[in-house]
Amino acid sequence: MNEILEQTLLYDFYGELLTEHQKEIYEQFVLDDLSLGEIAEAEGISRQGVHDLIKRCNKTLEGYEEKLHLVEKFLSIREKIGQIDRLLESCDAVNTQQVLNGIREISAEIIEEL
Repeated sequence: MNEILEQTLLYDFYGELLTEHQKEIYEQFVLDDLSLGEIAEAEGISRQGVHDLIKRCNKTLEGYEEKLHLVEKFLSIREKIGQIDRLLESCDAVNTQQVLNGIREISAEIIEEL
């Protein structure tokens, strides 16, 4: 997965668990795409300080994911919903029962993951 997408998903799921200061800096770096130097200047801290804070935030967010697996579950469920959509697109009068069985199977997998 793209590193920026991964950081964004981790932040979406676990960002509220960071301190306000961490959230502000992390958002500027990941969401606003500001450089370390730009953030350092705006916040009145060193570039190295910003770098270290970003690294700590990444480690913290990844730690939450290792324990809770919310992003992993989200991505898995999103893939299964895509499978359901593809099954529905292939549905016609001849294979309706087959499509329904496929949807039931995928739905059961989603429920099991939750």
